[in-house]
Amino acid sequence: MTDRYASFVQSAAGRALVKRLGLPDPPRLRRHHPGDPLLAGVALLGAATGSRLAEPIAEILTTAGVELADPAATPQRYGALLFDATGITDSTELRQLYDFFHPQARAVLPSGRVIVLGTPPQECATPREATAQRALEGLVRSIGKEFGRGTTAQLVYVSRAGNAAADGPDLSAGTHTGLESTIRFLLSGRSAYVSGQVIRVGGGAASTPADWDRPLDGQVVLVTGAARGIGAALAKVLARDGAKVVALDIPAAGDALAAVANDIGGTAVQLDLTAPDAPTRLAEHLASRHGRVDVVVHNAGITRDKTLGRMDADRWDQVIDVNLSSQERINDMLLERELIPAGGRIISVSSIAGIAGNRGQTNYATSKAGVIGLVDSLAPALRERGISVNAVAPGFIETRLTARIPLVVREAGRRMNSLAQGGLPVDVAETIGWLAWPASGAVSGNVVRVCGQSLLGA
Repeated sequence: MTDRYASFVQSAAGRALVKRLGLPDPPRLRRHHPGDPLLAGVALLGAATGSRLAEPIAEILTTAGVELADPAATPQRYGALLFDATGITDSTELRQLYDFFHPQARAVLPSGRVIVLGTPPQECATPREATAQRALEGLVRSIGKEFGRGTTAQLVYVSRAGNAAADGPDLSAGTHTGLESTIRFLLSGRSAYVSGQVIRVGGGAASTPADWDRPLDGQVVLVTGAARGIGAALAKVLARDGAKVVALDIPAAGDALAAVANDIGGTAVQLDLTAPDAPTRLAEHLASRHGRVDVVVHNAGITRDKTLGRMDADRWDQVIDVNLSSQERINDMLLERELIPAGGRIISVSSIAGIAGNRGQTNYATSKAGVIGLVDSLAPALRERGISVNAVAPGFIETRLTARIPLVVREAGRRMNSLAQGGLPVDVAETIGWLAWPASGAVSGNVVRVCGQSLLGA
């Protein structure tokens, strides 16, 4: 679906009108293309006094081929600003954030990246430290709304659990790898439509890929709802990254599903996930064809919109069953049969409707909030098995479904975010792709919004 307003804004007449009337100004976003450098421009790295992550971050950036700016050199334009705030233990020390970001607020290139690193508040030694670390969320979300021109801002809380000492710089292999995968994703064009997010990296099973351009080499990945839209984009991105994709959808979408599978060299499975025998049939298929499934992506979902007072029971039941209960049944069967090995990943698609609610979508919002509950409950339960569980929550994404929304509502959905535009299916796919990497195994229990930092919800 074409965003004609965004196309018009890129013209000379459009730019002049936007400036004169103060209209939304959707920037051109830097998206990932194979072979692109990780970052356009150099990165400036700063750290609060006593911080513990600056050294590992510098190592990650150097390994990734990112040029680090000399803080003492003449100020220049930066592709990214990164600040290690783990040393901030009191609110009076938050001034160090101002001292770093204030001089650079206008020095970030278009589609730049801002990343702040902190310590999870629940791991802090004192209430004052926890308070200061929680304050970082307000800073990051405000930067995401202020810097503009496609710049995104994120907060990454890095667990102390893997450290050799509580205040030491060393990270466990899993935490270091999970941090590296996260930094690479957030700096790259893969995260174009992700902003204002809080991501938690803890201890967990994670392995560095032989080739960061093909981080899913040899991995078996199941994608449900793969026939079109976000699911089709998912299959394509995951296959590009080296995965053997098992694309699943209902029999009625068989032709479209076959086309997707053939295009990426994957396999197609026609199955109604709400059928009583669906979990058993799927488990048997995966066991016989592949012997395992490394990544399960629950993307299948439906809408049956009506206000609650006018909604019949069938609309309610269908949405809850497809969007939530079927995920639980599939997970239970695959876990019971031990088809998801240690190092496996489960990724579910939620929605900002599950966070903020939506008029006329009580059934849908309930199901998507339930998906977030699934992540919250499963992540700690599966930690000992080395299996990570995460979700993405898309906002307004340009698909055939959003194309049917009335014009005024559609335009509001597109513009009510920090990037002033709708996202693309590939934006959701790239985010899920990052969570699917074996290198991201230490990233678990997260719900990452792919919404351009929507003004709706948290």
